[in-house]
Amino acid sequence: MPQMTPSQARVVDPLVTAVARGYESPEAAVANVLFPIVPVGQRAGTIMVFGNEQFDIVDSKRAPGASTKRVQFAYGSDKFSLVDFRLEAIVPMELQEEAAAVPGLDLISMYVRKVQDRMALERENEAAMLARTAANYSATNKVTLSGASMWTDATSNPFAIIEAGKEAIRKKIGKRPNVLELGPTVLSALRTHPKVLDRLSTASDRVPATIAQLQALFEVEQVIEGGAIYNAAGSFADVWGNDAILAYVAPKSMQEMGSQSFGYTYQLTGRPMAEEGYDDRNRNSWIVPYTDARAPYLVGANGGYLIQNAVAP
Repeated sequence: MPQMTPSQARVVDPLVTAVARGYESPEAAVANVLFPIVPVGQRAGTIMVFGNEQFDIVDSKRAPGASTKRVQFAYGSDKFSLVDFRLEAIVPMELQEEAAAVPGLDLISMYVRKVQDRMALERENEAAMLARTAANYSATNKVTLSGASMWTDATSNPFAIIEAGKEAIRKKIGKRPNVLELGPTVLSALRTHPKVLDRLSTASDRVPATIAQLQALFEVEQVIEGGAIYNAAGSFADVWGNDAILAYVAPKSMQEMGSQSFGYTYQLTGRPMAEEGYDDRNRNSWIVPYTDARAPYLVGANGGYLIQNAVAP
């Protein structure tokens, strides 16, 4: 089997890297929302966190010729440190030969996407571990449901729980949450909950409730299902479990400006990147390294509200 030609080798680096950066894996669906990516130029640095001065009432009136009052904005800072990630896609030469006979089939890009999906699932799990850890929240920004308060119980009141969470966030950051993340079993319970169905018009609305209907009923801009699953000792488990999370996430236009938000993922500029592939003669395969450098941070826990055990296991 001959080695890849120079023209083939040249395709790997620029085009596959473009695939890597442009392809948003569905495996990181919630991480992309709750912990949006902010590019940074180095692997370590400072996270600027502004104080609550914006809520102070300032008397800005002035008389003609009088000095203008000045305001100062204090800030605290935390450190971020990126972690390097690297996997290699193994593309057997035999499969490449077969793929060459199929017009439009780019086997290397296909394998890189599979590697990217694996890394995206890892990133989704990292985000879930941060967002679902009760110790990361203040006492006012979390609740654990049990018994009749769980949303699998027909007598429970999810509207009251969610409204209490929205109010807890508003009192801390002055904004109401715009995202409601639901584990798969939580979403299923809400879609058929009697109190949800009572607020729908059976004459015109579809039952069970849709995502769009839940967004309207709970008055949040986005309801997102944490549908990712992982292999846990031979059986599948939900990455986002049976919890629900309310969060205020900065609009996309503001995310790169360090605006107040529930969380961010700091990622090294230029990543992810598919490195130039190389020929492994022993395995008769083309090897394509895929690298990333990132770290998720819960930078605004006061902008979140954790509802643990929203439904029975």
